[in-house]
Amino acid sequence: MSLNRRQFLLFFGAAAGTAALGSFPTASSGGLGQPALASTGLAFKPVNLPLPLKTMGLSADQQMAEFSSFTVVDDLVLPEGYVYDVVAAWGDSVGDGHFGYNNDYLSYVETAPGQGFLSVNFEYISAATWMETYGPVLGKSLPFEAVKAAVAAAGDDGVDAFSLPEGDPLKGQIRAIAEAALSDLGIGVISVRQAAGGGWERTNSGSDRRITGIAGLKDDRYLKTTGPAAAVFRKTSGSGYLDGLGDRIVGTFANCAGGTTPWGTMLSAEENFQDYVPEGVHADGTALSPSEKTFAIDPDGLNGLGNVLGLAGNKYGWMVEVDPANPNDYGTKHTWMGRYRHEAVGIRATANQKLALYSGCDRRGGHLYKFVSTDTVVDPKAKSNSRLLADGRLYAAKFNADGTGRWIALKADTPVNPYLPSQIEGGLITLPKRPAGGFTKVEDDADIAAFKTQFKTLGDLYSGSDLERQGAILIDAHFAANAAGATPTARPEDTMVHADGTLFINFTSGSPGGDGGPDKAIFKGPNGESPYEYGWIMKLKEDSNDPAAMTFRWEVLHVGGEPAEGGMGFANPDNMELDARGNLWMVTDMSSDKHNKALPSRVDSEGKPVSQSNLRGLFGNNSIWYLPLQGENAGQAFVFGYAPMESEMTGPFMTTDMKSLFISAQHPGEINGLRKDMAVETRAFAMTTTDGKPFMQQRQVPIGSNWPAGAANAAPRPAVVVIRRANGDDLA
Repeated sequence: MSLNRRQFLLFFGAAAGTAALGSFPTASSGGLGQPALASTGLAFKPVNLPLPLKTMGLSADQQMAEFSSFTVVDDLVLPEGYVYDVVAAWGDSVGDGHFGYNNDYLSYVETAPGQGFLSVNFEYISAATWMETYGPVLGKSLPFEAVKAAVAAAGDDGVDAFSLPEGDPLKGQIRAIAEAALSDLGIGVISVRQAAGGGWERTNSGSDRRITGIAGLKDDRYLKTTGPAAAVFRKTSGSGYLDGLGDRIVGTFANCAGGTTPWGTMLSAEENFQDYVPEGVHADGTALSPSEKTFAIDPDGLNGLGNVLGLAGNKYGWMVEVDPANPNDYGTKHTWMGRYRHEAVGIRATANQKLALYSGCDRRGGHLYKFVSTDTVVDPKAKSNSRLLADGRLYAAKFNADGTGRWIALKADTPVNPYLPSQIEGGLITLPKRPAGGFTKVEDDADIAAFKTQFKTLGDLYSGSDLERQGAILIDAHFAANAAGATPTARPEDTMVHADGTLFINFTSGSPGGDGGPDKAIFKGPNGESPYEYGWIMKLKEDSNDPAAMTFRWEVLHVGGEPAEGGMGFANPDNMELDARGNLWMVTDMSSDKHNKALPSRVDSEGKPVSQSNLRGLFGNNSIWYLPLQGENAGQAFVFGYAPMESEMTGPFMTTDMKSLFISAQHPGEINGLRKDMAVETRAFAMTTTDGKPFMQQRQVPIGSNWPAGAANAAPRPAVVVIRRANGDDLA
């Protein structure tokens, strides 16, 4: 459950006499055009969400009066006195390419005061909006209509372009779209500086470059590899598909979150690679055939982009390291960190200790992982630390309901001991499928006993030499971790390490799905609810504060959800940032189709309560939050920003002087596309006050987006912005 204020202060060792939270002055409007109420001691006046928060200090009657109407605007809304500069947007020139689509994690490495390298992830394609705006933004055409017709005719099976003969017109058309889409993904490096007036601008240095999803396909920009999986890539024969490239890799894609090392490199996390290539592998770690992931188009994305190009699936889903200062560096995939749906990386580099890196697998039932280096850190800022990533051990977390936990090594002699499906929300766990390749879904507890009888250790599930077997385990990390008994969690999104060694983890959603679900005993709502959609922020502390410790303690810091139900007022926490004072900043990731989803009643047409998933319409657009960990506002949560229509704010990175916050606005207009003629719709919402009293709200909602241009009928473009105070003061 969420901590109350006193528990929170004790949790962090704060003085019991810390001043109480002040009350707010009255706001003049519930719409986004007006700043919300301010707390004593805050540097900014929080902006309003569409729903009232306890920190506003309003009575129930005041809340109903203030929030009976609300106007959503298609812009990045910030507190009064704060501004943002657009640094780069989709289609802008970068090196010999262009700025990609759906920018996510940002890594700023300062090279001199007020200037440095900004490395940017480009995650995925929002298919409908990308196809609608590709021509207007890039000035090029692609055979969208012909391919959409072929995909529609193929039905649910999609198009296996990999198996089509060379020279087939459809194969050529699909290849053109796949190469264009993958060129819009990957990583970008741009040089930036702060101008005299405070705004940020690009300097277009010789180091600016793109590392795309097809790097190496038509040039010599292959990505490199380290670690045991490279031994599998170099195999000349095996059970499955081999691309013939050895340990060279074509491109990087699905680049979601990441991290910045103390030695000045960026770590880029390949997340939902399974949308592009087959996820499952054979026992020897070799890939399934590209034919197993056919090309298809749906509203959420372009699927199977690797199919037509014959990409080997086992080469994607890794953590990629890039040195932005080296113009010849096109990335290295460090396979000791495991292959799974990586979401962010928390880095702990302390002199004379092992290097520890934490990352989560962002799927329903995904795990929390830790990589520990074999050698120790000497100088945390030395570039030679990159070599530490080439040798170590990968562990997956086992959480216990009493607040303790341990790390399970993913190696050949680790015992097989999976969770029972009955322990997991949704009653499902996925395990390696043997003797065939891939994975299987297990829903019966009795099948787990049979699995344990057949396979005693992880080594029994994989084959090859000792090195190849270890590589195969890392390639199949999620399913190996399931087999070893790691805890299925609630979509671990971001991991950040505090200066004192504390690890903060955002778990974005506790709902189950086709991949599985979280441990029922661990992931509960503020009132013991399970499943619980709205998410958690957790704190983890290694025993003896040792990065190489094999045991830890954990506690929940904040819980999402409606204030009347014990939540903090946010839904689906995603990326976070720790500022120079050690306070948290967080952004949310509600699914775009839930933004401002009308809620005229909390009971559906069948008389059943509306699901938590659909209740997310109450929260409006995605948002930016400030969560102090110290001082008079510790334990509270304040809204710092509100995102443009159908977008999410991602990858926040704050400069050490706390005067600039780089942040991405991803997929504006993802559902309704380009906003036509400033279209708007009035929707009804069955709201409650913070103490649970019902009232109705009329909300004005733009349909689609024109951000960042803001002009009528302008194409929405994902973009990176930098937030600052107009007067040059610290952000908080």
